[in-house]
Amino acid sequence: MRADRPDLDTIRAALRPHGLFLRGTVFFDTDAAAPQLDDGRPAASVVLVGNVGSSLWPAFERWRQGQPDGGGGNPLDDWSKAAIRPVAADAGATAWFPSDPPWQPFQQWAMRAEGLKASPLGILIHPVYGLWHGYRGALGFAARLEDEPAPRAPHPCEHCTDKPCLTTCPAAAVHPQAFDVAACQRHLVSPAGQAGCMASGCRARAACPVGARYRYRGEQLRFHMAALSL
Repeated sequence: MRADRPDLDTIRAALRPHGLFLRGTVFFDTDAAAPQLDDGRPAASVVLVGNVGSSLWPAFERWRQGQPDGGGGNPLDDWSKAAIRPVAADAGATAWFPSDPPWQPFQQWAMRAEGLKASPLGILIHPVYGLWHGYRGALGFAARLEDEPAPRAPHPCEHCTDKPCLTTCPAAAVHPQAFDVAACQRHLVSPAGQAGCMASGCRARAACPVGARYRYRGEQLRFHMAALSL
């Protein structure tokens, strides 16, 4: 593939065995707002790469089993780089990752690319996948890419009447306008938190009815909870 004319279908096919997908594209019309590519040029397009539900988990687990140290201290970040960097190199793209400098505004990019907004938990909520999705990297190109735009839908939280995420949290940490991180942390280190959310995932997140069929499998939930800095 040539950097000035990347083949998005080829990129999709290369990402598919890793359980990763192209999640949407952000366009930049001015150099001032654009991130800088490896060759110094401003990016005209940034394509987000991410998972839907537990789509990445089988490939990630196979990779971990093949590592002498089980993937080290940051296995999901390291796996994401191992999976995405070769695809970026073949496509002539610059790869960025949420875990690495230069720190790129992945949340802002996702809001622009897919029209998402934050849930009361602070996680961007998708109208189909709910809270069960993520962004593992991004590919930058000097060309303005023409691709099928990501479908847009109303913000799910605006049409949720019951709002179980606000009443299910055992730490009462979830509020309409803010998330009480300290209250959440105090609960998670308690015996009740260790036996509850730490063992089976955030109860408030699980209570959200949007995208319930994409909920992460149990081992993935426990992995993400264990990765929290408490």
